[in-house]
Amino acid sequence: MSSKNKVTDSGIEIKDVYTAGRPDEELPGHFPFTRGIQKNMYRGKLWTMRQYAGFSTAAESNKRYRYLLAHGTTGLSIAFDLPTQIGYDSDHELAEGEVGKVGVAIDSLHDMEILLDGIDLEEVSASMTINATAPILLAMYIAVARKKGHSLAKLSGTVQNDILKEYVARGTYIYPPEQSLRLIADTFEYCAKEVPLWNTISVSGYHIREAGANAVQELAFTLANGKEYIKAGIERGLDINIFPKRISFFFNCHNNFFEELAKFRAARRMWATIIKQFGASQEAAQKLRFHAQTGGSTLTAQQPLNNIARVTMQGLAAVLGGAQSLHTNGYDEALSLPGEKAAQIALRTQQIIAYETGVADTADPLAGSYFVESLTDELETLAWQYIENIDAMGGAVHAIEAGYMQNEIAKSAYKYQQAIENGERIIVGVNKFTTEEKLVEEPFRVDERSEKSQIESLKKLKAERNNELVREALNKLSDATRTANNLIPFILEAVEAYATLGEIADTLRSQFGEY
Repeated sequence: MSSKNKVTDSGIEIKDVYTAGRPDEELPGHFPFTRGIQKNMYRGKLWTMRQYAGFSTAAESNKRYRYLLAHGTTGLSIAFDLPTQIGYDSDHELAEGEVGKVGVAIDSLHDMEILLDGIDLEEVSASMTINATAPILLAMYIAVARKKGHSLAKLSGTVQNDILKEYVARGTYIYPPEQSLRLIADTFEYCAKEVPLWNTISVSGYHIREAGANAVQELAFTLANGKEYIKAGIERGLDINIFPKRISFFFNCHNNFFEELAKFRAARRMWATIIKQFGASQEAAQKLRFHAQTGGSTLTAQQPLNNIARVTMQGLAAVLGGAQSLHTNGYDEALSLPGEKAAQIALRTQQIIAYETGVADTADPLAGSYFVESLTDELETLAWQYIENIDAMGGAVHAIEAGYMQNEIAKSAYKYQQAIENGERIIVGVNKFTTEEKLVEEPFRVDERSEKSQIESLKKLKAERNNELVREALNKLSDATRTANNLIPFILEAVEAYATLGEIADTLRSQFGEY
């Protein structure tokens, strides 16, 4: 995008940034980055339009990715099914009925090759929403890139890899916290050397919010978890001015328009302060970069087309708050995974915000608003109070083990639900302005035959691969867990021998135990 010649429909020229003209005034692109991490924000480059997708088999998901890329998506966002997220192959008894349901089933490098077929990994960045098995899926992605002949130095993307919020909010953890943090630090260290443009963790408030947290709690608990990952990197001997550059964040965007955009402004200011306290002197290390997703739990099964309006307002708040990347939900997601029509409308929503509204024409357009500035300050003050409580407990891991975050979220969720049930909080189409209605269209459903197909494919792989090579690689990985060695190269070797995700996760389970 050109930063020149931005004008309104009436021909009024728009500046890169607007200020009050004070010499001490904070500007975008400068510490503490309340107004944005770039001087001219979206005039220099629009946010990445990254639609979260994945279902059924790798082949089916690959078709959806190609469809989204053809319609203007600028980055992939990969959803994995529950067995993949918790380290079980599709033929495991606990996987029955869940294969390919809430994301794509990935059992081996073979599946990842199919998933990424025909996609230039040097040109398209990928975000992978995976945590407990993040090192395994990242290794598969790297292995595919190697086979395609790509330079690892040119790969860009993100692996969520945020295990602490799994203990707090989602539950797809495998190993105890100490061993999980080791794998995260291994990922930091390996990627710093081998895949320098890769974001090695996306500290996620999204799921904390979906579990029932309010905006202040989402902000506080996410940054508290982020502090724990910074400590892990420092303990590994990594440079505080280097590795935080590859830490990104993932926030939710709910319905309270001004609170949400103020939350993002406060988050940048708080994180810059935290990183400076840890000793980072380079501004590039102090910048909070974040992906936003509109609020899944705000969508209603009743009058689902109303969700288009909700998603539009939430997406607009994320942009006004300065997101680097955005996913907008499909209107049908309270009923099912999004169908193609819903996914296209969600993407078009982002494109309309970007190209038709003018909100991207100047940096931080709501700065200076009495309300926005006051709300930003108040959110920050309340979030610091939570962080101080967590620090007093010894940090996020201790607070999680004590159930502090979980209890605070549960209380908030209960209060929110009570307000809906007694009518204090209006949800249009749910507790007010209701109508008798029929489904407008049939919800998207995953073909039940895909589970059988996935299991047959897995059986064929195990019969055709070099099983001796697999055993050797898994034994090496098992031995390495009892040393201080970085485990990523051993996981990568197992992946490239076509060991399955479940076999690798079981090898780690046998040494680390389960939480």
